[in-house]
Amino acid sequence: MCLPAFAAGAERVRVTTNLGAFVIELQRDRAPLTVENFLGYVRAGHYTNTLFHRVIAGFVIQGGGVGVDLKPKPVLKPIPNEAGNGLKNLRGTVGLARAAGPHTGDAQFFVNVADNSDLDPLPTRWGYAVFGRVVEGMEVIDRISVSPTGAMGPFKSDAPLQAVVIQKVELLAEAPAATPAAPPPAVTPPAGETTPATPPTEPAKDAGAAPPKP
Repeated sequence: MCLPAFAAGAERVRVTTNLGAFVIELQRDRAPLTVENFLGYVRAGHYTNTLFHRVIAGFVIQGGGVGVDLKPKPVLKPIPNEAGNGLKNLRGTVGLARAAGPHTGDAQFFVNVADNSDLDPLPTRWGYAVFGRVVEGMEVIDRISVSPTGAMGPFKSDAPLQAVVIQKVELLAEAPAATPAAPPPAVTPPAGETTPATPPTEPAKDAGAAPPKP
């Protein structure tokens, strides 16, 4: 299954894994900070020989921060959360993983295998910023999502028992030079609330913070 064709002039990347390749169309107009952050890691070769280390059938596949040696890769400082950009965590969309704090996303990303409204922002909680969508190779996402999983290295659960390796991520097309549009205002929790209740299916970045399966 593929989502609709590429938008004219959109930036695209190909993610090549040992189980096949898929293409992500980036949505800079909605998530400029998150897209630029992601492309910075792409250009630096950060994702080469990293793992999809967290796989939950019917939910998400998550990777980009752990090497094939099962050790975390060095990352830059986290970026502001752009979850209030109007994009929803629908099947085939790509979001920025984070820990419990709202502004803790860095290199790790996830692909939604199903519609995951629990990851969208509400006035009472922060969500997970969507910054792209899979437009080619969704069958590869589905193949990865049903990998047998269990405990592996530092991960207590949900790690593929046979490594799913991101061999490379390459930029296929650059967007025309232009002044990026200002992002929509982020969804801000009510006064006095800085960290929302954690959804039961949150794509937490850290193995120790990963919640149980839904």
